[in-house]
Amino acid sequence: MRHVWRWFGPIDKVTIADARQAGAQGIVSALHHVPHGAVWLPAEIERRQREVASLPDGSASDLNWEIVESLPISEAIKTQVGEWRSHIANYRTSLENLARAGISVICYNFMPVLDWTRTDLAWRLPHGGTTMRFDLIDFAAFDIHILKRQGAIGDYTPEIASEAERRYAQMDDRARKILARNVNSGLPGSTEDTSLDGLAAQLSSYDRIDATILRQHFVDFLEEVVPTAERLGLRLCCHPDDPPFPLLGLPRVMSTEADYRYILDAVDSPANGATLCTGSLGARPDNDLPGMIGRMGPKIHFAHLRNVRKEAAGTPCSFHEDEHLAGDTDMVAVVAALLHEEARRKKEGRQDAVIPMRPDHGQDILDDLTRGAQPGYPAIGRLKGLAELRGVEHAIRKSTTA
Repeated sequence: MRHVWRWFGPIDKVTIADARQAGAQGIVSALHHVPHGAVWLPAEIERRQREVASLPDGSASDLNWEIVESLPISEAIKTQVGEWRSHIANYRTSLENLARAGISVICYNFMPVLDWTRTDLAWRLPHGGTTMRFDLIDFAAFDIHILKRQGAIGDYTPEIASEAERRYAQMDDRARKILARNVNSGLPGSTEDTSLDGLAAQLSSYDRIDATILRQHFVDFLEEVVPTAERLGLRLCCHPDDPPFPLLGLPRVMSTEADYRYILDAVDSPANGATLCTGSLGARPDNDLPGMIGRMGPKIHFAHLRNVRKEAAGTPCSFHEDEHLAGDTDMVAVVAALLHEEARRKKEGRQDAVIPMRPDHGQDILDDLTRGAQPGYPAIGRLKGLAELRGVEHAIRKSTTA
């Protein structure tokens, strides 16, 4: 696997120098300041490439911007309203510009409104560090009592709704504001900040869009952009829903293997692929990750390796980000399956035989606790995760060649 590292640009408290010292072989980044639906201009792409290629003292970093995460899909495209057709044209233009810059792997998602959701961005762990957590009771308290979404109470069991009412009553005003801010955090690195009123307005745009309609809109989008990507030699790879179950009354269409199979089959092309995120998919007990790699392997263009620990049975449930080799996912089996897929590709002679992988998320430990990096993207926590994953990879390679 090729070990890559997510970097949010000059605002990131974890620098390119840090990434290099952590052992990164390439950089994953995006133009977070460009509005969704707008064209990524060549000058902006080239500027980010220069920022990645240089250390603070001006010397070469020996790293390149290799993967885009994410080239966002506007809400207009997802709902097919307003300027959605011009946004698709802009997306194709952005793909052209990225291809000319030599960047060939493009990660994106098709989640409505919010790109990821947690209720606590710094949940204290027994060892003194912190991690991100999704607490279903807290989320229900936000949905029913803070956002006051119409019909929200019907989306929860009576037991969860009752506990959410008690939890909300115990919160002071500060705790309620922190919970709302955490839920509204959205895409890491994004400059878009959604107020409660703004969030409610965006939710209303999906009043008549269920999973079937959203899935068709997704296929419509792919039919427009995949031919361009294939012609340019690009590999598009969709990130799964995070978390992988419906929230806020919104539909979800990329939460299970069946969801992926539908989309990959609907527009069958080498350019239409998957981002395998073990943390997102691992929050559902019915997702068999090593098995998914075996069955979807040829279409996996990018891997995010992280682990979560589910705190209850069933779907949905509370969960938190665990250490990379802890949690509920058998990470050794996942890495072994990815290496098996790489070997299969090499026998086929595929140019993309090596799968790029980044250590996704990490617990805040040591001086991460005071650095103030993007939620989920600490320096030392990810360095630790990458070191563990590299150790697993090395051990598997040694055992299979012995």
